[in-house]
Amino acid sequence: MKQVELLQFTIEVLERLAVDYAIVGSFASGAYGEPRFTQDIDILTDLKTCHVDALCESFPVEDFYISKTAVTEAVSRRRPFNVIHPTSGNKIDFMPSRDDEWGHSQLARKQQIEVAEGCLGFVASPEDVILGKLVYYREGGSEKHLRDITGMLKVGVETVDQDYICRFSEQLNVRDAWNAIIDRLENGKPN
Repeated sequence: MKQVELLQFTIEVLERLAVDYAIVGSFASGAYGEPRFTQDIDILTDLKTCHVDALCESFPVEDFYISKTAVTEAVSRRRPFNVIHPTSGNKIDFMPSRDDEWGHSQLARKQQIEVAEGCLGFVASPEDVILGKLVYYREGGSEKHLRDITGMLKVGVETVDQDYICRFSEQLNVRDAWNAIIDRLENGKPN
């Protein structure tokens, strides 16, 4: 199963179960900017305990690795979990939406776009993808997140709501990294 096929399958499952979701991470930044290879697909969800059985049943054990116990615990504790397609090695990381202003805003502002040829899905807004990448950078220090952001801004800097990013970057404690990216772009420095 190709990565895009896994994504399409997962989108169909979430939409059939009426689970609020938004694709985030590198798949989302690639949809808005410069695509790059990623080992997994990150999906922000508002999964509830009532969804667990149907979600687990939607990923047949002969094709996927999913632990109902792990999913139940993750959903109740609002922790991430994943589903793996062992044959291909592709993986979906399900992340709970934050229970704060930004978390609610991410799901409310999602946009339905073509995430791959013939595959429509809900993706976090460009601003929320950028903020998420800034948080990932703060937590792990990987430059790939800054390159993803720069790629997005090079493609559509005029359409990004910088006031929104500034407001939440302050709350998320990533304002310095955001300012550094803007400075690099304005001064024509390479990412």
